[in-house]
Amino acid sequence: MGQKVNPHGFRLGVIYDWESKWFAEKKEYKDLLGKDRDLRRFITDGLPDASISRIEIDRNANLITVTIHTSRPGVVIGRQGTRVEELRTDLEKLTGGRIRVNIQEIRTPELDALLVARSVAEQLTRRVAFRRAVKQAVQRTMQRGAQGIRISVSGRLGGAEMSRSETETQGRVPRHTLRADIDYGLAEAHTTFGRIGVKTWIYKGDLMPEDVEAQQPLVDLFEDEDVPVSEDEAIAVTEPDSGQVTISVEQQEAVARANADTDGEGDA
Repeated sequence: MGQKVNPHGFRLGVIYDWESKWFAEKKEYKDLLGKDRDLRRFITDGLPDASISRIEIDRNANLITVTIHTSRPGVVIGRQGTRVEELRTDLEKLTGGRIRVNIQEIRTPELDALLVARSVAEQLTRRVAFRRAVKQAVQRTMQRGAQGIRISVSGRLGGAEMSRSETETQGRVPRHTLRADIDYGLAEAHTTFGRIGVKTWIYKGDLMPEDVEAQQPLVDLFEDEDVPVSEDEAIAVTEPDSGQVTISVEQQEAVARANADTDGEGDA
């Protein structure tokens, strides 16, 4: 029997990374987890019209970095950056620590499952026919280069007395393949005859774990602390077993002088 597992949680540690990055002892874990939840809820409730897809939280030694992924960065930033500055101040009051806010623009919102689900839910709230809203969303996503999409709506569709589910699928969505890059989103439409749930799966292709590791940036846990580094270490820092050769400053100068002498002889 197939079980209903969140596609993002199913692939955590394989091709997807965690949206909250920090380490805590057993006693502090539940407090930080609750703070992350309150922080995300505060941002999404305060910016309902910003089309926010996800919020990443990175906790360092004395700094909390919040990255907001949105398709409308102008709404989050505000005129001359006033709105994002107010947001940062409110978040510092909420958390009691230093906050850095980064805005990441989503170039193609049609390939973001949560934004697609919200778009369909908003149309259902405006009493647009559910089949028309779903088919238009599927067509726009496939035109943007997706390899497959699946949208499922459930509830009292069209104001019917009996609730039911309808699903529209185009392309292929291999939900059991771990390397498949499948984005998932859930939204609800609040109508006069009850709630209608909208689930969206978007398949963008396969990702190999080694490719994902190469793309992930290194996290600096002590970015605000000054660590003394000598000139030789600043030029080349390699691992002991990496097989690379570390060249000192004196050796680099000797090589440069030798090359200059060789060029002079060739010109003569």
